[in-house]
Amino acid sequence: MSAKRISIFPLSGAILFPGMQLPLHIFEPRYRALVSDAMARDRKIGMIQPVTGGHELFKIGCLGRIDEVEALEDGRYNLILEGLQRFEIIRELEVTTEFRQVEANLWEEDELGEALSIAERASLEMEARKFADAQGYAVDWNSVSQLDDYSLVNAIAQIAPFDFAAKQALLEAKGLDHRADLIVQMMAFFGRHDGDDNRVTLQ
Repeated sequence: MSAKRISIFPLSGAILFPGMQLPLHIFEPRYRALVSDAMARDRKIGMIQPVTGGHELFKIGCLGRIDEVEALEDGRYNLILEGLQRFEIIRELEVTTEFRQVEANLWEEDELGEALSIAERASLEMEARKFADAQGYAVDWNSVSQLDDYSLVNAIAQIAPFDFAAKQALLEAKGLDHRADLIVQMMAFFGRHDGDDNRVTLQ
């Protein structure tokens, strides 16, 4: 791990995984300042969730690079953030900027070369089909089947409509097979619970 100063964007429910993309609409003045600063430096922003919507932050987030940006006339931004690597907060820094900054250790992301077993891949795809059907999602399963294991696992983890605690658990999971297993458990859990709430809740 290597320590780095990171400007952060705390946002509940917005999870970014390495190798994935996250569209953002930036309108608050402090986060417009964050984007302006990042664009003038290294284009990097740390996405992290606050704990239950408060000031306290979870310890694990993901560093992203601004891949595309549209600056609107009124100062707002539309941007695409590309996930690079996860980080663990060491401490929050005292700063004079409008936005928060932390010192954090960057994780070594070595899951790209990992692969699921045939059984793990089959279980994940089967549960994803059942979950999508239950939600009424239209999915191009032929395209899904062409994804490598790393892209499939992280894509599902990022877009599945789980609650913030479940999303955080997936982000913190080390090892592609472990994250895939958690996803299967969460989708199976959701499938056994009917109701108007479309988000899995973990306590």
